[in-house]
Parts: sequence; C-alpha cells; structure tokens
Amino acid sequence: MRRDTVTPRAYVTIRNRKESYTRPAFREDGMRMCLGNMEGTVAGTTAAVDAERAGDTCVECERIQEMCRGSEILRRVGDKWSIYVIHVLGAWGTLRFVELMRRIDGISQRMLTVTLRGLERDGLVRRTIYPVVPPRVEYTLTPLGNTLRGVVRELVSWSVAHLPEIEASRARYDEQAAGTLESAAAG
Repeated sequence: MRRDTVTPRAYVTIRNRKESYTRPAFREDGMRMCLGNMEGTVAGTTAAVDAERAGDTCVECERIQEMCRGSEILRRVGDKWSIYVIHVLGAWGTLRFVELMRRIDGISQRMLTVTLRGLERDGLVRRTIYPVVPPRVEYTLTPLGNTLRGVVRELVSWSVAHLPEIEASRARYDEQAAGTLESAAAG
C-alpha cells in the first residue's frame, strides 16, 4: 500500500486490562499493523471506532480481525513441530503417541503433547481413546488436517531439494561473520 493512499485519520483503539489508548493503524511505510497478538484489541479506523461506540459493527474492523485470526492459524500449522506431526501422520496414517515420538526426531514428550493438543483443538488431528487396560490412544489426521498434506509435502520437498543451496549460503554467511568479527577485534 502506498503511503499517500493512507488517510491521516486511520487510528486503532487498543484496550487491554489496564488501559485504553489510540495509535495509528499504519506503520511509517504505509503497511497496516496487525493487532492479533494483543489481548482485548479492537482494530479499525476511526470510523470503526465510532461504529463500535454506536453499537454497530464495522466491515473494515471485521476484515482486519479475520486477517489477524488467519495469522494465528498460520502460526499453529507453520510451527516446527506441527509440520512434522502433520507430515508423519499424513505419511504413516494413524499412530500411537510413542510411535509418533519415535518418528519425529528431537521432539520431547511435552512438546509432542502440546502440539497434538493444539492440532486437536484446531480440528486438524483426531485423538481416539480405546477403553482397554492400559489405555490405548491413537492420533490421525481429520479430513481438515488431510487438506494440509499436499502443502506440507511440498514444503518438505522444497526443503530437501534446496538443502545444498541453503547449506552453502549458511557457510558463506558464517565465513563473512567470522571475518567481520576478526577485523573488528584486530582494529
């Protein structure tokens, strides 16, 4: 978005548990600031704030809040362990907790538990408990979770295909950083 298209009256009212204040809704470069991480926020222009005070809903405000909620979902499915869980369940099908843990290198029991709970809450993973002794619990992707398989598979394929380039870039960067540190120490 170009800066000259931003109206000077674009503000956001932020309310949290302790205070309420108004600030510009756009950064200096003209991009809209997302407030999805701030608890108790109400986003929008002054028109949205006026509409809220009048008890109406503002279309702009709803659109901004939807975008912020969308980024929340992206954070969930895009985090390191969620991608692994979706990939493994997509490739291997229904698995028990211990089997999942064996197939995901480096994940702790707690992190796998937290990740599975989050994915289950979002409707991407189904947890089935069988009433036997000892209890048997299995995890599988839901139909919604299966819709992510292709995206995750492409991401994994891309990372494998470009690994040599990334490793070479990291090596160049590390060499330059080491050279910069040596010249700073010598100077």
